Amino acid sequence: MNGLRAVLVCLVLACAAMVSPAAAVTATPAAAADANPSWSALPVPAAAPPVTVKDLAARGPGEAWATGYEHAADGLRPMLYRWDGTAWSRDTAFPGAGEPGWLGKVQFVGDEVWVFHNRGGVGEILRRSATGGWSALPLPQTLSVYQDFTAVPGAAWVVGEDDTGLKVLHYDGSGWTTQPTPDGVLYVMGINARTATDAWAWADTSTGAGTTVLRWDGTAWREAKVALPPNSNVHTILPEPSGRVTIGGSQYTDGVSRTYLMTFNGHAWRTSYPPLGDTYTEAMVRGPDGALWLPVRSDRAFQSKYARVGSRTTFSYGPERRDAIDVKPRALAKAGSALLSFGTVEIYGSKPNLMSERLGG
Repeated sequence: MNGLRAVLVCLVLACAAMVSPAAAVTATPAAAADANPSWSALPVPAAAPPVTVKDLAARGPGEAWATGYEHAADGLRPMLYRWDGTAWSRDTAFPGAGEPGWLGKVQFVGDEVWVFHNRGGVGEILRRSATGGWSALPLPQTLSVYQDFTAVPGAAWVVGEDDTGLKVLHYDGSGWTTQPTPDGVLYVMGINARTATDAWAWADTSTGAGTTVLRWDGTAWREAKVALPPNSNVHTILPEPSGRVTIGGSQYTDGVSRTYLMTFNGHAWRTSYPPLGDTYTEAMVRGPDGALWLPVRSDRAFQSKYARVGSRTTFSYGPERRDAIDVKPRALAKAGSALLSFGTVEIYGSKPNLMSERLGG
């Protein structure tokens, strides 16, 4: 009897030894998938191709907005899409939705959504209240070029040009004024703000220094005294609530361009050259994992490609798209614990149309 019991115990232990490794192997891919989520495709209602994507911004996992323009039979038409946490849909309820023009940068100001709108050559800011209604805030004058726009609670800026030259238009919540810039500034190429008293811009100058960085301190625009790499330009400035600021751009050496990043921690600037080639950094965002993310030129025609820049630089690919010959995510946004991308995809035999992808969430 004792001998039979011993045989049974041995058989049970042997079976356990055989089953446990198999169970561990089965569980490992699921655990790895949770730790390293992959990009997935999100359907987007088609527009009139070819389309151009201008911006993407998210307030959280359940609200994101993407802008741009499509090509109608009689010219450009503004294009606005909304993500509700489940699906993308097109919004055509804003003023001038059916008129010539285009939409630019999206900003969240308190409970409202603000979007820059070029309405047949006349600039305005579209505002959507928490109750869901759209209204338009006109600019104090018409510009020949609308270069960029940014808004935060208590302030908004539009930069561009008219027949007399550079214009920096400032809105303080009650009215508009025109702000002067330092001597030698010819053209403001872009602007972003952290608060009403902390805004950053990059500009072209006549001083021979090329690109310079400007900072608004609540009183005046001044040169920020940022020592940019020699022979370089700026693509974007990313000011964050923590006070950290990141500059992305390109440096040219012997006719070859390479991407650089400069980060300000509140005391000093640090410059790095991640292995990104000549990537354009305009779409760079701070991801939910704390790293910088940006789309890069893909070496696969049927897949998008993204770079994650943290302590080291890594790359990931979007889902494979059948018959695609060019997949181009144009903008990224942090949406809660996920990353959203919005851009264009060209399928063989057709013109570029809209695409969106999500990582995590």
